[in-house]
Amino acid sequence: MTIPSIRLEDLPEEFPVFPLSGALLLPGGRLPLNVFEPRYLALVEDSLAAGRIFGMVQPDKRLAKGETGPGLYRTGCLGRLSSFSETEDGRYLITLTGLIRYSIVEEVEQSRGYRRVRGAFSGFAADLEAPARSILGPDRQLLLDASKRYFVHAGVDANWEAIGAMSDSVLVVTLSMACPFDPEEKQALLEAPSLPERARVLLALLEINAFDDNRGNDPKAS
Repeated sequence: MTIPSIRLEDLPEEFPVFPLSGALLLPGGRLPLNVFEPRYLALVEDSLAAGRIFGMVQPDKRLAKGETGPGLYRTGCLGRLSSFSETEDGRYLITLTGLIRYSIVEEVEQSRGYRRVRGAFSGFAADLEAPARSILGPDRQLLLDASKRYFVHAGVDANWEAIGAMSDSVLVVTLSMACPFDPEEKQALLEAPSLPERARVLLALLEINAFDDNRGNDPKAS
């Protein structure tokens, strides 16, 4: 898991956000996005011209809708555009690499239809540090076994040789982002204070969902 080199003092106070239910970006993770709405095409274009940085955040269905759209969870993850291509029909295919989590202090004036926030990074400085290769210890095999049960239950094939070769930190980030958990569950993974704690949350979710036949996600941009 490689986090692009960036210093806390270099992070912007205000930045665009892409609200998307069911999409999880974690520090060091890589999130592919198919961008087609005009306001998010504008967001990507403006980000390319200004540091290539914007934030991902999920709408919080518990909150009332405001003037700018659905209420948002307070915690999101800032990312940097690490790849970009344009399709013949005008869509952007991008990859966002996670940098650091942030707390939304307040929403600020929109730009070209997309939402912007003032963010705070206090409490998340450790996201910028290179993670230790081993964080799971004996729990690694528990996590791998739970993952296999989950994927079998979901009818999903996986490259277990490649998964087994991942470092602990890459394994936790990859599984957390790839598994189609509910938005509330993805938010719990994002808000876990540390990688070891995120691993514990992930293990619990894998075990619960491996025996749940009533799953369903409907990711929507807001």
